[in-house]
Amino acid sequence: MKETQRRAIPIMVQGTMSNVGKSLLTAGLCRVFVQDGYEVAPFKSQNMALNSFITEEGLEMGRAQVMQAEACNKKPSVYMNPILLKPTTDMGSQVIVNGEVKGNMQAREYFKHKKQLIPDIMQAYEKLAQENDIIVIEGAGSPAEINLKNEDIVNMGMAKLVDAPVVLIGDIDRGGVFAQLAGTMQLLEEDEKERVKGLIINKFRGDKTILDPGITMLEEITSKDVVGVVPYATLDIEDEDSLTERFDKKAAIGAVDIAIIKLPRISNFTDFNPLEAIEGVSVRYVNKISELKKPDLIILPGSKSTISDLKWLRESGLEATILKLHKEGCLVMGICGGFQMLGRKVVDEEGSEGLGSLAGIDLLPMDTRFETEKTRTRAKGKIADLEGVFKPLSGITIDGYEIHMGISKPFKETQTFAKVHNVNEQQEDWKLDGCVSETVMGTYIHGIFENQLFTKTLLHILLERKGLTKEDLVVVDYEQYKMDQYDKLAQVIRESIDMQKIYSIMGIERDR
Repeated sequence: MKETQRRAIPIMVQGTMSNVGKSLLTAGLCRVFVQDGYEVAPFKSQNMALNSFITEEGLEMGRAQVMQAEACNKKPSVYMNPILLKPTTDMGSQVIVNGEVKGNMQAREYFKHKKQLIPDIMQAYEKLAQENDIIVIEGAGSPAEINLKNEDIVNMGMAKLVDAPVVLIGDIDRGGVFAQLAGTMQLLEEDEKERVKGLIINKFRGDKTILDPGITMLEEITSKDVVGVVPYATLDIEDEDSLTERFDKKAAIGAVDIAIIKLPRISNFTDFNPLEAIEGVSVRYVNKISELKKPDLIILPGSKSTISDLKWLRESGLEATILKLHKEGCLVMGICGGFQMLGRKVVDEEGSEGLGSLAGIDLLPMDTRFETEKTRTRAKGKIADLEGVFKPLSGITIDGYEIHMGISKPFKETQTFAKVHNVNEQQEDWKLDGCVSETVMGTYIHGIFENQLFTKTLLHILLERKGLTKEDLVVVDYEQYKMDQYDKLAQVIRESIDMQKIYSIMGIERDR
């Protein structure tokens, strides 16, 4: 008998606006389905974010789908996010299709072009559909953006392409949730209204029975069932983009205090999630001199526009304050764009991020020159034999990924940070990464804090400088920590959403 080809059943999560919890609820549904024994994959046809990731194949995708893939116990694949837009200006983005950079486009140009990408989207989706039982699709923004509907490829346009039923989410924490949901439904076309099979109210605090009269009226107005009221839950799971609430947390100063400069175009801030998971470590995102205080470590993170953010750092007065704290003994670290800023000079003659050159902060003896070709690799290697305060890091194995346009060249006899190779290549072609100068270090390696020994050793250095002991901190196994968070999220979903109705919406029969 000929084996029947697998064909995944889709369900789509759309929201009344951005940041209502689509990414998180998509991950939660993924985790529940996996726990129930299904092969599951996340999918988002188009993602706009500065947080990106490099797959094992050396391809670039959005981190939200990486997080969702982890919830599915799957390796991240660009098929899960075929189109990634990385904003370069207020009006333009770098366009990445199936992991490869296609160039920069202004918003109007991309708007006219994007329907030509439907074959790329469908190729990616079909690949996942052949390998899974269920695909959980995430929308973007709102399906009621009526000025964009004709060219939509990420909300109802995507749902129609794969005939996916839709659940619509509103965020009660932001206020007006009944108007959000009822108004969105009113602005949909009749066939789109029919595609919506259930409503979900997210981030509710308090006694659910107080909502009951409103839920009854909402169901009457929309002719749709409210299939869940999800509580506001305290979970530590990666955020998608700059709308994250992490930047607004007011953490009490811990045994180790780390200040991360919140650059205007900060990228890959998920690098620092492992630090936030450690009890006794305060991670503060700062963009004002008054917020900086006296941290143990200042980190300059990645940036999608190094020169523009370096200008902002200078004009805001933060550069001068960082230099002052450095002279007083504060350790400084730069990652990717932040590493580039720490050098003597940044030069961009090709216009990769903006023509011109700019003097750097001058805490590391190196120059950076931007080129048109993007470095995009998985990297693995070892920390170099370091001297001075960072000596305990010497020889530690690290892995992570690189995403950058510039090439940084340290001056002669400069201390290298690490020796790494591209894991995507068969031959181990080693290269030198980053540099170190006394109490300052820089690297291009994203994800470096997910290397448990590196993180633990760096924190121990900071503790020792304050006269504290290693016992003052316990560094967690971050991989296991993330799995535990996904399980907690799944439990919240099971307790607050009628999963029997979700399965029924998908046409899957399951015993109660």
